[in-house]
Amino acid sequence: MRAKQMVLAFIPMLFLISTLKLSAQQQGHLHLIQDPRIDSLLQLHRNLNKQLVERDEGFLEGYRIQIFMESGNDAVERAELVIEEFNEDFPHLQAYLIYRQPYYRVRVGDFRSRLEAEGQLKRISRQYSQAFVIKDKIRLPQLKYFDNQQHDL
Repeated sequence: MRAKQMVLAFIPMLFLISTLKLSAQQQGHLHLIQDPRIDSLLQLHRNLNKQLVERDEGFLEGYRIQIFMESGNDAVERAELVIEEFNEDFPHLQAYLIYRQPYYRVRVGDFRSRLEAEGQLKRISRQYSQAFVIKDKIRLPQLKYFDNQQHDL
């Protein structure tokens, strides 16, 4: 738990430590120069997250959206059909088939916060009216970041 608190403490520090100098060029480009300590803090943040994931075998506490739950002889076939349909409609979200006796469940997404899951639930519930958000172990979602100190945007 202490490591998670340390990780969360670094995020606001990035904004406090950084002093950014922005200069706009006439061609419509933005040149960003940032304090080099930001990159070292980001690397430390990534390393701490990696340690947390490895300790928890690649899973974190988070949220998913459950769109299907059924038991019976042909429940697994119906669950697989739901996954196929879901993948066609929402290719950007991962679908998982979970079996906990006696039910087959289809849960989708890897959301760090309930707020993020609720945002997707609004879209998903149009097609899956019985969908709901549930706390679950999730895979760590990949975040996009820059590796360079200077970026031309």
